[in-house]
Amino acid sequence: MIEFKEIELKVKEWMEPLIVASDMGGSHQNFTNMFAWSKIFEFRFGRVNNHLVVKGGADDDQFYLYPAGLGDIKAVIEVMEQDAIDCGHSFTILGVSPENRDEINSLFTGKFKYEEMRDSADYVYSLEKLVKLSGNKLHSKRNHINYFKKNYTWSFEMITTDNFEECREMNKKWCKDNDCKEDEYLYKEYCAVRRSFDNYWDLGLEGGALRKDGKIIAFTMGERLNSNTYVIHIEKAFSEIRGAYQMINREYADYIQQTYPQMLYVNREEDMGYEGLKKAKLSYYPDKMEEKYSAKHI
Repeated sequence: MIEFKEIELKVKEWMEPLIVASDMGGSHQNFTNMFAWSKIFEFRFGRVNNHLVVKGGADDDQFYLYPAGLGDIKAVIEVMEQDAIDCGHSFTILGVSPENRDEINSLFTGKFKYEEMRDSADYVYSLEKLVKLSGNKLHSKRNHINYFKKNYTWSFEMITTDNFEECREMNKKWCKDNDCKEDEYLYKEYCAVRRSFDNYWDLGLEGGALRKDGKIIAFTMGERLNSNTYVIHIEKAFSEIRGAYQMINREYADYIQQTYPQMLYVNREEDMGYEGLKKAKLSYYPDKMEEKYSAKHI
């Protein structure tokens, strides 16, 4: 049986190198997401050989994430399977990428059943496209940005100790305006965002803020996900202000491009089946979807 422990900040130092070494594209394969959502999905971690194993859920509804690390993955998956047997629940791995699926199939032919997790698929965009917003498909985005620039006194700035509390307060107001506590998805997200704020500096996050008439009306947070992709964990704006979402998106994309020239893509994470998010993310026409599957042992 694998010894699992709570995901705390102090384990970032050894967890992150294993995640980085795997260079996976799913937004869930990221320490910040594991930490921020750990209370909600009951994530805990264990180490098998030179791999990170993350387990979530409770009782009969427990699952694993695909292990991150280097070396013999077959032996690690076999230990995970034995852990499931010892704990008396089914053996299911969630967030399996097509590459992970191919690897499992080559090692355990015919032993797993796969189902697509569409609500968990990440939206991935060319960074260049988010900066330039070229083409007819993104014409409306340019129109919103032009309106914002023409009609408001505005500025973009990085999140620092000077404006950090303003961003936190803006998030609280956003949640109040959008009745977060009345919406299951938004409330879960609010809890994860709050944990990200509470541990922002220790997590090594960075972000940007947008001001209109001197007040912060949008903010975003992210970090490098893998060797060529940046992940946006959080993006909030007051939707009644025309162009606010489009401006924070574009301005921060420009910051990423200027700061990390090796980044080619931006992963804007999944929609979790939330129709409003799905519509918003599709409106930017993703260059690809980071597909995810469940793999259940049969």
